Amino acid sequence: MKRFRPRLGGLRTRLLIAFVLVALISTVTATALAYRESRTAVLARTQDAFQADVRDRVDSVAPDFDMPPDVRTLTAMADSVSSGLSGAPLVVTRYHDLTASSDGLADRTRITPELRASVRSSGRTRFQRVEYRGRPYLVVGTPVTYDGGRVSGLEVFAVTSLLAEQEHTDALLDSVRGGLPPVLGLAALLALLAAGTVLRPVRELGRATRRLADGDLDSRAEVKGRDELARLAADFNTTADALRASVTDLRDQEARARRFVADVSHELRTPLAAMTMVTTVLDEDAAQLPTDAARAARTVSDETARLARLVEDLMEMSRFDSGAARLDAAETDLALTVRGTLELRGWTGQVAARLPEGIRAVVDRRRVDVAVANLVGNALRHGAPPVTVTLSATADGVVVEVTDRGPGLPPDALDQVFDRFYKADSARTRSEGSGLGTAIALENARLHGGTIEAANRPAEEGGGAVFTLRLPRHPRQPGGQPDGQDGAGRETATGGGVR
Repeated sequence: MKRFRPRLGGLRTRLLIAFVLVALISTVTATALAYRESRTAVLARTQDAFQADVRDRVDSVAPDFDMPPDVRTLTAMADSVSSGLSGAPLVVTRYHDLTASSDGLADRTRITPELRASVRSSGRTRFQRVEYRGRPYLVVGTPVTYDGGRVSGLEVFAVTSLLAEQEHTDALLDSVRGGLPPVLGLAALLALLAAGTVLRPVRELGRATRRLADGDLDSRAEVKGRDELARLAADFNTTADALRASVTDLRDQEARARRFVADVSHELRTPLAAMTMVTTVLDEDAAQLPTDAARAARTVSDETARLARLVEDLMEMSRFDSGAARLDAAETDLALTVRGTLELRGWTGQVAARLPEGIRAVVDRRRVDVAVANLVGNALRHGAPPVTVTLSATADGVVVEVTDRGPGLPPDALDQVFDRFYKADSARTRSEGSGLGTAIALENARLHGGTIEAANRPAEEGGGAVFTLRLPRHPRQPGGQPDGQDGAGRETATGGGVR
């Protein structure tokens, strides 16, 4: 029976992949959310603090400068605001078309037109995050107002670097990334443990199923817990119990049927022996009897002989069924054996034999004789001449081929030709044979470890049926003692017509 091995697409692998994917998705999602929240919190804190500092500083220094300012006043105010802020950021002051900065360069590239327009239109403090030369910056713009909130037209912009905040959030992201492999490793370990817990009862159930399929009807799965797998194991055990009961009942019925056939056949042998002696006498005196009486005597004689052959065939089959059939194997000249089979039955003139000398094998000569006689007799009865028997040797065995030039076997009969009591012509309910001949021949071949194959010869080669007996040079079963059947078995085991 085929044994299944774990595959990449197995349940364990799928569970492991599912656990790792869930852990990976969860970790990445949590990392992204944590990074976003952390970055937002850090930037919000920096933005709020810087805006408040800029407003406070502008409010404190604005009264010290005269309006309207000139460039010198704007520069002094920018320096004053910048010096009062932490880190001395860049400060740009703007009044209408005049602009000055704390670094003296009047760098306005980090101050966007959108921010200036927003400060001017709203009259309130506004901020914007920009990137300049690959670095992040926060720009805060606020208008300068005087008594009563009157806008003076003077605007102050402060620019501070956000590089420290970016490094802080990047360090947080790096730490989370560094913790990802251990998380995935832990997830894989948990997946293996979970898969083992789930698959262990599945494996046990699989082993129990294979044992049951191999014929161990006492195979059962252990039921643990109350989950779905436990219920499945319980259902398997219930099914196995029902199967064992059914098989046991069928075996008992089969054994009783075999005993019945064997007993009936055995009981019939004694009266049949007496009937055979009587019919022999009747055959000898049939010529002296009236025509009708002679015809009746010959009919009784023929039917008695046919019944005797049927009983002997049934006895032979019962030996195979009960396992009582044994080989009495010895090294044998196959050509001599097949030639003897033909001569004993008077078929030498009806069969063309191709029997090269020197082909030997360890066989039970009597059983080979029965098998060949059944195949040749079947060809003579249901085929057409010429009937040919060919003996040949192969690398590991011997082959006996029986062919004829008759109509061949119907296509649907090829798979049933060795069935017991099978006759290809269903309209022919009675024949000289018992319908067991080919079945007995096959059983004798199997007892040697061989087989028999049935086929039809192609029409372009002449047509007809071909039966091929294949035997190993040494039987695959150890040779046993003769099963007690005498020479009569040869004659009675040749009546199995199939076509």
